[in-house]
Amino acid sequence: MKAPAGQQPAESAGRRAIWLSIAALAMTFMLPLAGLVMALFALMAGIKALPLLKGEGKPTGVAVGGITVSAIALALSTMATGMQLYLMDEYSAYQECMKGAGTVSSQGECFTQFRDAAERKLPADVLELLGAMQP
Repeated sequence: MKAPAGQQPAESAGRRAIWLSIAALAMTFMLPLAGLVMALFALMAGIKALPLLKGEGKPTGVAVGGITVSAIALALSTMATGMQLYLMDEYSAYQECMKGAGTVSSQGECFTQFRDAAERKLPADVLELLGAMQP
C-alpha cells in the first residue's frame, strides 16, 4: 500500500488509527453495535501502526492515542450494546406504545412505563450509577 505523497507508510498508519478510533467513539453514541465493530478495527489499526512507527524511529504517540481512544470506545460500546440486549423486551414494548401514542402526554406515559420497567429489571447499583451521571 502506498502512502499519500509526502507521508511515510508508518505516519499514515498512525493517523489512520487515530481517525478510526475517533470514528468508533462517535459511532458508539449513535449505534453502539457499529461502534463496537469500528472500535475493533481501530484497535487493530493502532496495534499494527506501533511496530511500523517504532521501526522507522518515529514518535508512537498517535498510534498509542488511537489504541487508547479505541479501547475506551470498545468498553463503552460493549456496555451500551449489552444494556440494549438486556433491556430488549422493555424497549420493544416502548416502541409499540409509541406507535399508538397520538399525543405528547401519551408519549410521556410510554416513556414513564419504559422507565419503570427498566428500573424493575436493573439492579439498584446500576440505577444509582445512572442517577449520579445525570446533571
